[in-house]
Amino acid sequence: MQDRAQGMPDDAEIAAINARHFADTPLRPADLLFVFGTRVDEELRADAAARLWEQGLFRHAIVSGGVTPGAGLSECTLIKAAMVKRGVPAQHILEEHRAMNTGENVQLSLPVIDAALGLANVGSLICLGNSWTARRYAMTVQRYWPEVDKMLLTVDGFGVPRHLWHTHPEFRRRVLTEWDKIEPYKAKGFIVEWP
Repeated sequence: MQDRAQGMPDDAEIAAINARHFADTPLRPADLLFVFGTRVDEELRADAAARLWEQGLFRHAIVSGGVTPGAGLSECTLIKAAMVKRGVPAQHILEEHRAMNTGENVQLSLPVIDAALGLANVGSLICLGNSWTARRYAMTVQRYWPEVDKMLLTVDGFGVPRHLWHTHPEFRRRVLTEWDKIEPYKAKGFIVEWP
């Protein structure tokens, strides 16, 4: 796949991405916060989780993410420790340490959630992840757990307003890479439309 950050998307594609891909939703109290693992911006993710906890927006969390190449600890371990440091009680955070991609985050977390809470007892969740991956998080949850009500909150550390993602070369590259995954992943059954 060519590096799309080298070229600028046209105005229509920028508008489509702003309207469809960046799908943060209004938040309300949820049964579960689903924190997707990351190799970057772990601290931003932990900050967001701590704010949600302080606001009473979740009762339990699951952090999912395995050990990535070159890392000594799992994404789960790093993010959970950062969340606890910021005041989220460790006993409210479930752990999944093997996932290496978004599909595995969901598939490997479902048994953990079921064992600890019971899937039927989770009526709503907030997906927390990278802004450039955006709605693909909720689309993946929708594929494997359609019954649960999904909300989405995303973070990034690029320092530009979200709607100006295309003006930052690395942000642009990441957004376009993710945007280009949506249709092929839907065709392969990895994700389904949401909302």
